Amino acid sequence: MDDKLKWCFSKKGVRLIEPNENLAREYLKSAEETLLVLKDIKERSNMWLATTKYYCEYFAVYALLMRLGIKSEIHDCTIEIIKFLEKESIIEKGIAKVLEHDKELRIDNQYYLKNKRVAVSYNSLRDLILKMKERINIITNEKVGEIREKIRKLVSEAFQ
Repeated sequence: MDDKLKWCFSKKGVRLIEPNENLAREYLKSAEETLLVLKDIKERSNMWLATTKYYCEYFAVYALLMRLGIKSEIHDCTIEIIKFLEKESIIEKGIAKVLEHDKELRIDNQYYLKNKRVAVSYNSLRDLILKMKERINIITNEKVGEIREKIRKLVSEAFQ
């Protein structure tokens, strides 16, 4: 198992909770609301564009985590669990890379005031939300159980 993911489990940055479809829907709604806010910001502030864009993406993927019953309280750990889900073909490859890039852009603009340009594709963000919604709607309870069992094994490996 990847050392970063082991670290996440050891620090309780990722843990299993009960799968929650209601919370998944609420996070999707938050992603959609954030996308609307992003449209209002336009080109007025690179700091707020970076922050809002990242959280739109984050809420969308976090909705899937809630459906799977995976709680993550550390953003780097969320990205690591997304990488795991990519390897398991639960979501398409590349989403973790986008999250990583946009998290760093958010940090640079929000905390270090670097005012880096933020490229925003509303269609791509909307597509991500729709992809997560689709995954949430079509994933079976059996598949959720399989993923959770694989995670349980990873957790036990982390503590050996």
